[in-house]
Amino acid sequence: MKIEYKKAKLRDIQNMQELVEPEVESGVILMRTSDEIATNIRSYTLVFSENELIGFCALHIHTASLAEIRSLIIKEKYRGQKIGENLVNKCLEEADILGLQKILSLTYKQSFFERLGFVEIPKESLPEHKIWADCIKCKHFPVCNEIALIKNL
Repeated sequence: MKIEYKKAKLRDIQNMQELVEPEVESGVILMRTSDEIATNIRSYTLVFSENELIGFCALHIHTASLAEIRSLIIKEKYRGQKIGENLVNKCLEEADILGLQKILSLTYKQSFFERLGFVEIPKESLPEHKIWADCIKCKHFPVCNEIALIKNL
């Protein structure tokens, strides 16, 4: 099985939306409009197997020192093969190149991120603009069961 990691292109948006739709409907991943994805297209790294989109995530920059790993999705039949781990590591490498100092994640998969060196932090320490830009759109707001984690680079 040949796995390739590539930066997203605008033509990928429809396939990205289709891949993430079940997780959005269940409330595991926050819904992003096609326009929102287009505006942030440079943040996304995609993973392909034999030219099939099987996953992606975004490295979303909040400040000159802080970014967030978000919208991490791997097609179910490809999970458990370290593809998600490799995808996050690609984003961490990009963050390091950009000179970021901290990477945030809000997740239901705490142990996954802890294996990658992230540590839990209180949600109260999240940047306020994160709450009002993203969290307020979540179907679970204001009762959030996600865990906030951070990794220092």
